[in-house]
Amino acid sequence: MKKKLTALLLVGLLSGSMLAGCGGNASDDSSSSAPASASAETEADQVELVVFAAASMTETLTELSNAYMEENPNVDVVLNFDSSGTLKTQIQEGADCDVFISAGQLQMDQLDANADPSVNTEGLDFVLEDSRFDILENKVALAVPDDNPKNINSYDDMKAGLEDGSILLAMGNSDVPVGQYTQKILTYLGLDEATLANAGNIPYGSNVKEVTTQVSEAAVDCGIIYQTDAYSAGLTVVDTATPEMCGQVIYPAAVLNVSKNPDVAKDYLDFLTSDDADAVFEEVGFTAINE
Repeated sequence: MKKKLTALLLVGLLSGSMLAGCGGNASDDSSSSAPASASAETEADQVELVVFAAASMTETLTELSNAYMEENPNVDVVLNFDSSGTLKTQIQEGADCDVFISAGQLQMDQLDANADPSVNTEGLDFVLEDSRFDILENKVALAVPDDNPKNINSYDDMKAGLEDGSILLAMGNSDVPVGQYTQKILTYLGLDEATLANAGNIPYGSNVKEVTTQVSEAAVDCGIIYQTDAYSAGLTVVDTATPEMCGQVIYPAAVLNVSKNPDVAKDYLDFLTSDDADAVFEEVGFTAINE
């Protein structure tokens, strides 16, 4: 009889252990699935903000976007820098973009349904209503390579060197803002761009960074770029254009009406108008515009 009781007790203990073991595994599975669920929820809350900006903003906007992401860890800011004309075309062709910051009014006007129809000739409508504003002002600068081998110290020196064919001037293409500002300067100085280009005195760049590189590498004797790009590249600026020569260099910014995250886009632009952001922009030569 004792042997039977002992056997029954052993069976009971073993069954209990097995059940406890199964219960433990179920508990482990439940706890291990919790972090996965939380991780999925975190990924779902993560927002990607795509910003298209003029190439002249590369250094400053990269720094400020990193600062914005530190303050807003749920936002991934994806930056696309190029000439404003190229960016405008990419937007028009359907590229994902939440925020556009142009180096000129023309490219923004061409996307804005509220702009003059003589400028927005295609009737494009990409700018979110009431989101557009002017954020920065820049200067158009005449920069020279190290040691300034041709001793160019002003726009007048540049003019003289181009007229006698003794210098090379790098400038932007006609479809990019820095090239359009340069064309105005050449016209103001009474110089014919086509004649100079045909004579081989004007090499072109597809954006301001390409022009800046030509000057930095001393492939040319001078180049017309933005003051901010000269600062970032460590180049010497020998002269800056007046508003009479090329107008004001104003950078408009806007949220696009195709944005998937318009509220985040607005918050990002608000951040770019903060006092801390102004200090970053002004350090390299921008003038912040807070209207």
